[in-house]
Amino acid sequence: MRVKRYVVDSMPDALQKIRSDLGKDAVILNTKEIRSGGFLGMFAKKKIEVIAATDSAAAAASPTINKDSGDTIVPLSKPVANKVSEVITYTRPTSMKKSNLSEDKSNLAFPDVPDVLDPEAAPEPKQVPQPSVIKPVQAASSQSRDDLLLQEIKQMKQFMHQLSVQGHPAVPMDPILERLQQRLLDQEVDPEIVDRLIAKAAEEAEAGGIPLTEKHARLSLERQLNELFVTGTNKRLDHDTKVAHFVGPTGVGKTTTIAKLAAEQVLKYHRKVGFITSDTYRIAAVEQLKTYGTILNVPLEVVFSPQDLPRAFEQMKDRDIIFMDTAGRNFRNEMYVSELNALLQSEGKNETFLVLSLTTKYKDMKAIAENFTKFKLDKVLFTKMDETDTYGSIINLANDFQLQTSYVTHGQSVPEDITELGEQQIIDLILGVEQDE
Repeated sequence: MRVKRYVVDSMPDALQKIRSDLGKDAVILNTKEIRSGGFLGMFAKKKIEVIAATDSAAAAASPTINKDSGDTIVPLSKPVANKVSEVITYTRPTSMKKSNLSEDKSNLAFPDVPDVLDPEAAPEPKQVPQPSVIKPVQAASSQSRDDLLLQEIKQMKQFMHQLSVQGHPAVPMDPILERLQQRLLDQEVDPEIVDRLIAKAAEEAEAGGIPLTEKHARLSLERQLNELFVTGTNKRLDHDTKVAHFVGPTGVGKTTTIAKLAAEQVLKYHRKVGFITSDTYRIAAVEQLKTYGTILNVPLEVVFSPQDLPRAFEQMKDRDIIFMDTAGRNFRNEMYVSELNALLQSEGKNETFLVLSLTTKYKDMKAIAENFTKFKLDKVLFTKMDETDTYGSIINLANDFQLQTSYVTHGQSVPEDITELGEQQIIDLILGVEQDE
C-alpha cells in the first residue's frame, strides 16, 4: 500500500498528479483546504491537501522519495480501513511546543511537511467543511479496475455539480432573451410560463440556423402567447342568450359592468332588457342598479333566494335578455360558490361571466377561478384595466383554465368604457415597445 500527500491549487491538478504517480487504481482518502505561504498569517494562499493511496505490490518496505515531485511515499503495514480512519480523525494541536510537535509528527501515518511559521505565532488555519461529494473510498483488492474507474468518474461529476451549485455562473443568456424574460416577469407572468416561452424562442432560433434578433424573438413570443388564448367562440353576448349571469368577488365592478352591457343592448341593438339582482348584502346595491334601470327604462326584480327566481323570470318573460347581478362574496370559499350556483339555474340559453379585477393578485384570481370552474362558467370578463400597468394575470388565467375571454373595462363611464378584449393588444402591452438593435 502506497500513500501520498499532495498540496495543490485545484482538484484537477491533484487528480492529474495522482493518476501520474499512483496509477489508475489510486483512490482519494481525504481532502482538506489549507493555507500556505504569506507573512505572519497574512496573504496566505488557499491550497487543497489531498491524501491518496494505491494498493501496489511494488511498494518498498521503507519510505522512498519521488525525485520529480519531492513527495514522500510511505508504506503501510496495516489494512487501508484502519489508516483511513486515522487520517480522517487526525487534527493538529493548536498550542504545543516545537519539541513536542516534532516528537508527535514521527507517529503520523503520513509524511511531515515543515511549517513556514512557528505554530505559536501562526494562527491555526480555519477548517472549512468539504463538499459532501468528496468521500474517503476504501480500497478493496477484489474491486475491479472498471469499478474504480466508474467510481472516480462519478466523484468528478458530483464535484463539478457541487462547484456549479456553489456559485459558479451558468452559461449566460442572450441579452435579447434576457431583456424579454425580465419584461415578462415584471408583467407578473408566471415564472414557469416565462421559462417555457424563452426556451422555445431560443430553440426555434437555433433550429432555424438564424441569428437571434429582437424581431425574431418577439415574433416567437407573440405566437406562443396567442396560442394560450381560447379562440373560435364568440366573445360577446350571444344573440340568442336569454339570461346572462355575472358572478365574482366583491368590489370588482359587476354592477357597473352590467349597466354598460345593458346600455349597449338597449341603445345599439334595440333589445328589451331586464335586471334581476340577488345582491342584498351590500348597502345601496339594489338602488344602484335601480338607478341604471330608470335611466335605461329597464325593469328590476330583486330575489332573496332560489325560490324567488320563478317569480322574477315570470315578470321578465317579455324581455329579450335578462342581466342577473349576484352578490359579491368571498368566492375563495367553495361553500359560497355552491350556494350561488343554485341561483344560476335558469331555463333557455344562458351564459355565466366571471368578473375579475386586473388589480387583484393572481393567487386570489386562481383560487376564485378554481372554485367556479367546478360548476358552470362560460367566459371571463376583466375590469379596471385603467388602474394597473401589469397584465400577466390574463396570460396566467388563459394558460391555467383555458377560459374564453370576453370584455375588458377601462373606466367608469357608462356605456363607453367597455370593449372586447383584444389578445394582440394585451400581448403588445406585456412585451412592451420593440427596441432598436
